[in-house]
Amino acid sequence: MKKVAVIMGSNSDLPVVEKCINTLKEYDVPVEVHVYSAHRTPEQVQEFCSVARQNGFGVIIAAAGKAAHLAGVCASWTTLPVIGIPVKAAEFDGMDALLSTVQMPTGLPVATVAVNGAANAGLLAVQILAVEDGALAEKLNSARSAGKEAVLAADREIAGRY
Repeated sequence: MKKVAVIMGSNSDLPVVEKCINTLKEYDVPVEVHVYSAHRTPEQVQEFCSVARQNGFGVIIAAAGKAAHLAGVCASWTTLPVIGIPVKAAEFDGMDALLSTVQMPTGLPVATVAVNGAANAGLLAVQILAVEDGALAEKLNSARSAGKEAVLAADREIAGRY
């Protein structure tokens, strides 16, 4: 199975990013986690991303707040799918990070989840890997079925109460 790289721009992003890491672990997807900054350590971002495919990665997830250029810089150094997690900072309610992550020029796509949407970033990575991994696709189907049953059980409980 291909690995997923999770890169955060700062260790202060870890409380958000842990939801992504935990989601990947729930699906038994191998994950490697790093702290690299698009602005402070651009050489390390280039070095990592430019050889990520050869090193067994299938997806790169990049989380950053404020200027949030990390996902775009990662995308500039690889043709692997890159998923951006805009991280909410005190200023601008995360809108600055969202716009910085989602507004990529043609030719350098970054899939972007919601502000602090780390769990969905993990799930999107699992879905990407599941295109070629039937066992992983089955785990996703099972999780979707369990989610459906939980909603229907809640519906029965509420409907019975009223």
